[in-house]
Amino acid sequence: MARKNQDWQLQRGAKIGDEAASEVAKIACALKSLAVFTTLVLEQDDCPEDLKAMVDEGLAAIDKLFIW
Repeated sequence: MARKNQDWQLQRGAKIGDEAASEVAKIACALKSLAVFTTLVLEQDDCPEDLKAMVDEGLAAIDKLFIW
């Protein structure tokens, strides 16, 4: 099976092994997808504020590690 090109690179100064970075990037991608979903849900009045805060915190953590 051909290896898929990565769509990310580590931020300068971030130290993490290639295999671990690849796995963390999968989680980061999933969180970014959740952020898109949350944005759509936020357009509804019944979206919990703590969900938005949790997603925003996760996205900020991703930005500390990866350049997209």
